Amino acid sequence: MPKKMTDENRIIEIKGQTSCPGFKKGIVKIVNNEDDLKKINKGDILVTVITTPAFFDTLKKAGAIVTDRGAVRGHGSIMIEELGKPCVVYTEIATQVLKDGDLVEVDATKGVVRVLKRKK
Repeated sequence: MPKKMTDENRIIEIKGQTSCPGFKKGIVKIVNNEDDLKKINKGDILVTVITTPAFFDTLKKAGAIVTDRGAVRGHGSIMIEELGKPCVVYTEIATQVLKDGDLVEVDATKGVVRVLKRKK
C-alpha cells in the first residue's frame, strides 16, 4: 500500500479499501482483543486487526472502523455497513502505525486514514 511520509519519516496517511463510505474525525482506540472493546466511547475510531461478531454492540458506539485485514464483502464489512459506519479495511498496518489517543480523520469514501495529531 502506498504511504505518505513526513520529513521525520513517520506515516501520516494509511490507505485501504472502502467497506462503507463516509467521513469521521475522532480519537483512535486500538482493540487487540475482546477485553479492549470496553475502552471504546461514543464516536471513537475503532482500530483493529479484524472485526468479529463479538464486536457488534461496540461497533454501534464507534464513529468509524479501521482494520488491518478484512474484505469489502466479508462478514465484518457487511455488519458495519448495516450500521452505516464509515469503514476502511485491509490497511495492513493501521494497528502498527496508529496509537490510542491519536486524532485521525477517516475518509472512507476514498479509503484513506489521515493522522491529524499524534498523542504525546
